Amino acid sequence: MKNLTDSFVSLGHWPSAGSFGFGFNTDILATNPINLSVVLGVLIFFGKGVLSDLLDNRKQRILTTIRNSEELRGGAVEQLEKARSRLRKVEIEAEQFRVNGYSEIEQERLNLINSTSKTLEQLENYKNETIHFEQQRAINQVRQRVFQQALQGALGTLNSCLNNELHLRTISANIGMFGAMKEITD
Repeated sequence: MKNLTDSFVSLGHWPSAGSFGFGFNTDILATNPINLSVVLGVLIFFGKGVLSDLLDNRKQRILTTIRNSEELRGGAVEQLEKARSRLRKVEIEAEQFRVNGYSEIEQERLNLINSTSKTLEQLENYKNETIHFEQQRAINQVRQRVFQQALQGALGTLNSCLNNELHLRTISANIGMFGAMKEITD
C-alpha cells in the first residue's frame, strides 16, 4: 500500500528534464499502476459502448438463432406429425386393400369354382345328351336293319308262296279295303 501511495505522491513531484519541468519517470514500479489505471479508464469509458453494442448484437443474433431454431423445430415437429398421420392413413388403406384383396381373391376363387362346376355340369349334360343321341341313332339303325331284313324275308316268303292268281286276289282285296276306307272318311 505504501508503494501505491508513493506513486501518487510522486505525481506531484516529477523530476524535471530541462527547463520545462517535464520529464520521464523511469521508475517502472511507480508508473505502471498509473498507466494501467489510465489505460483501463480510457478503455472502459470508450470501449464500454462498443463492447455493449457487440454484446447486444451477439445477444440478438443468439436470440434470433434460438427463435429460428424453435420455429424450425416446430415446423419439423409439425411435418413429423403430418408424416405420421399420412403413414397411419396409408397403413390403414394398405390394410383395407389387403383385406379387400383377400376377400376379392376369395370371391374370385368361389366364382371360379362355381363357373368350373357349371361348366363341368354342362359338359356332363352334353355328354349325356350325346350318349343318348348316339344310343337312339344306334337303336334306329338296328331297327332299320331289322325292318329291312324282316321286309326282305316277308317279300321273299310272299314271292315264293304267291302265284299270279293269289297275287291278283290280294290286290283286289286291298283295293276293296281302300275303297271302303274312302267311303268311311267321306
